Amino acid sequence: MRAPLSVIIPTLNAAGDLPRSIPPLMEGVEAGVIRQLVITDGGSTDETVKMAEGMGADLVQGAASRGGQIGRGAAAAKGAWLLILHADTVLPQGWTDAVQAHIAQAPDRAAHFKLGFDSRGTMALVTARWANLRARLGLPYGDQGLLISTSLYNDMGGCPDIPLMEDVAMARALRGRHRQLPLSVTTSARKYAKAGWIRQGAGNLLRLCRYLCGASPDALARGYRR
Repeated sequence: MRAPLSVIIPTLNAAGDLPRSIPPLMEGVEAGVIRQLVITDGGSTDETVKMAEGMGADLVQGAASRGGQIGRGAAAAKGAWLLILHADTVLPQGWTDAVQAHIAQAPDRAAHFKLGFDSRGTMALVTARWANLRARLGLPYGDQGLLISTSLYNDMGGCPDIPLMEDVAMARALRGRHRQLPLSVTTSARKYAKAGWIRQGAGNLLRLCRYLCGASPDALARGYRR
């Protein structure tokens, strides 16, 4: 039986993140779960591409747009299931068991992990709890990972080619057909540390509200990168 899982990681100058996010994938390789690692790059100017080639990943290259990169990665995937991860998201020990259990128990649904940050403190805890509540209400973000069968991914229309809010678009397309896994991934708190927890959190919420009210993802992305 072939390993079921293609791991898809969209990257853009992610050389500083991959040394942390890639090693936990070995658990899936050793368990016979991971069939393929797809690095879908958006024009990195650092060592990302060289690192992807060195680790034996299937490398897909194209324009920088997280939605477009995910779509190209999914098109190159060979597994019956996809695990879409951000480059700065680190899987927890035991993730393979959680993924295998979901595949066996709920093959018609997608799944996401709970969220944690690589930072301690009250604001990190509060922000993570809010993210997990939002996810349980049907809006998980991409930094929580997305586990989805290739057939369900295709049925929902795939990932839209937009530079931001592609995770929200996919969550809405799933219409509640996803569940939260019992383990937490760890994601980078870098943006929060730079902008401030309250400012970054408020900005994220404002962008979500604007998107749900019809704002252009391109305009939102331009503001997000400033």
